[in-house]
Amino acid sequence: MFTTTSNSIFDRSIQDYHRYNDVHQAISNPYEKSSIEHLLYMKNWIDTVQWHLEDIIRDPQINPVEALDIKRWIDRSNQERTDMVEYIDSYFLDKYKDIKPAADAEINTESPAWAIDRLSILALKIYHMQEEATRADATPEHREACQRKLNILLEQRTDLSTAIETLLADIAAGKKYMKVYKQMKMYNDPSLNPVLYKGEK
Repeated sequence: MFTTTSNSIFDRSIQDYHRYNDVHQAISNPYEKSSIEHLLYMKNWIDTVQWHLEDIIRDPQINPVEALDIKRWIDRSNQERTDMVEYIDSYFLDKYKDIKPAADAEINTESPAWAIDRLSILALKIYHMQEEATRADATPEHREACQRKLNILLEQRTDLSTAIETLLADIAAGKKYMKVYKQMKMYNDPSLNPVLYKGEK
C-alpha cells in the first residue's frame, strides 16, 4: 500500500537525519530522482530539519540575530514544503489522469498529498515521543505520560493511513476526484505583501 511505503520512507529519513542531528547536514536522498520515493524522502527531510529549527528558535537564550536568521530559514522551508506537496499531488494527478469520475463523484476536503504531509509530520511526532517515553534521565511519570501519548499517535497513524488508502481507492474508482489549488501565498510575493511593495517605492 502507498502509505506503508510512505511511512517506511519517512522513518528512514528521520533515522538518517538523526545519525548527525544537525540542521546543516546536507540531504543524501537514496532514491531515484524521478521516483515518488525520492519526493517522499525529500518531503520528510524538509519536515525533519524544520522540526529542529522550531526547537532551536524557542531557546530563551538565543541571540536575536540568529533567531531572525532561523525565522527566515523556516519561511524558506515552509515554501519548500508546500512545493513538495504540489509535486506529490502532480504524481497523483498523472497517475489518475485517465480515470473518469462518476457523475456523483465528490471532492475530498484535502488532496492526497496534503494528507500525506500530515502523515510525514506524524512520523516525526512518533519518533520524538518515543525518545521521551524511553529517556533515561526523565522521571517514571514523564515516561509513562509520554508512552500514553505515543500510543495515541500510533493509533492516529493507523487511522490516517487507512483514510488515505480509502481516498486513493475512491479516486481510482471514480468515486472521488482530485482538484489541486496552486499556492496562493502572499507574504513571499513582493507584489502582494504590502510591506515589500511599499518598500520599493
